[in-house]
Amino acid sequence: MAKCVIAEDEALLRQALLELLAKAWPELDVVAACEDGASALEAIAEHRPEVAFLDIRMPGLTGLEVATASMEISPATQIVFVTAYDHYAVDAFERGAIDYLLKPIAPERLAATVQRVKSRTGQGGGIDADALATLMRQLGTRLLPAGAQTPLTWITASSGRETQLILIDDVVYFRADNKYTTVMTASGEALLRKPIRELLDVLDPMTFKQIHRSTIVNLKAVASIVRDDSGKGTIRLRNRPETLTVSQPFMTLFRTM
Repeated sequence: MAKCVIAEDEALLRQALLELLAKAWPELDVVAACEDGASALEAIAEHRPEVAFLDIRMPGLTGLEVATASMEISPATQIVFVTAYDHYAVDAFERGAIDYLLKPIAPERLAATVQRVKSRTGQGGGIDADALATLMRQLGTRLLPAGAQTPLTWITASSGRETQLILIDDVVYFRADNKYTTVMTASGEALLRKPIRELLDVLDPMTFKQIHRSTIVNLKAVASIVRDDSGKGTIRLRNRPETLTVSQPFMTLFRTM
């Protein structure tokens, strides 16, 4: 039985894709239905699925970034992108011979895609690296989430009974803390009453990178990064004594920077 990972940040669209796949490919085993790119990347690393259906624009990692990392951690995984893009982007997909589905997904189109994926399953090849790199260059800023906001410059967080105004440039890293987020600066920590997932759309993606499902680091605060024999990485910070772990799937993203 072929295994599958899907990633779609909109709950209704995610459920719709699950239902369409159940009809088009009844024997497919959907091992993970993810709401963001980080979760999808970790699921692909864990399950090594035959196919992954990835939304292009998701909080944090885009579908293209997940696909790029997947080429190393699960090279046989075939990728099908799901997109609501315009004709310009569709042309880029077609010239790169990369599988894609347009939203809203038509059952007939999905059925044709499933047949192509099935015909290639077991042949050992996933997505073409050159085609993916070309696609990323062509899409450029179109990878920004729909309605993306201007990156934050400061946040309000609490430390005990005190409310602090913290400049984003002063943040060393963010770490998930249940429904909230711990904000770590050189001088200490504070609590932000917002889940880490909601930060991903309002942080500058050139400065803040997700290194784990629960951790986002400010690249300006990184002194060095070392990869161990297991494939994980360890980040040493400039102004904090602790180190941060980069999970193995995310190390691939650092090498493509």
